[in-house]
Amino acid sequence: MITLEMVKQNEEIKTYIEYGNLHLGAMGFTEHSFRHANIVSSIASRILKELGFSEREVELAAIAGFLHDIGNVVSRHDHGQTGAIVAMRVLRELGMDFKEIALICAAIGNHEEEYGQSVNNIAAALILADKSDVHRGRVRDKEIATFDIHDRVNYAAKKSEVIVNKEEKFIQLNIEIDTEICPVMEYFEIFLNRMLMCRKAASYLGTKFQLTINGARLL
Repeated sequence: MITLEMVKQNEEIKTYIEYGNLHLGAMGFTEHSFRHANIVSSIASRILKELGFSEREVELAAIAGFLHDIGNVVSRHDHGQTGAIVAMRVLRELGMDFKEIALICAAIGNHEEEYGQSVNNIAAALILADKSDVHRGRVRDKEIATFDIHDRVNYAAKKSEVIVNKEEKFIQLNIEIDTEICPVMEYFEIFLNRMLMCRKAASYLGTKFQLTINGARLL
């Protein structure tokens, strides 16, 4: 069976992730490098593991998380769909089972809020993991005076963590924000749709989604 480590060692995959991040940097987008890929991979797999899903689903979530932004090598626009097609071909060449490819590619193709849906467990975990990676380390230009709203929100986020509680059936995103850089309302201005998407994803996994910012429960 194809594993996360096998995917990580594939030169074609590594090149596409590297250059996708470079292309987004040229357009002024936040970081989408191996850092983001590894964090999303780790969180997605941990969500399914802590909820008691099978070891193989946990591994597939890890692979989907690592590959989810590979479509940026082509274009930011509709990068979910593009990435699903790119991943489909590469995973097929690696020899992955077709049913597993179908699950991963559906997750990749449905991870963006403009069109995404929790169509399977892996997709739901990927949505929650991707939308939880809010952190100042993702801001490329550290000159605050030039920040747009996305830069301000990410740079203001000093810490973010995902807590999974199987017994009480909730998934909680905790964020610590420097309100001198970005007021909480500004966070909601650009992330409300993402949080609603996370709520639906958590519901698909049989849990409730909770959001706390600076210790205050908001969702």
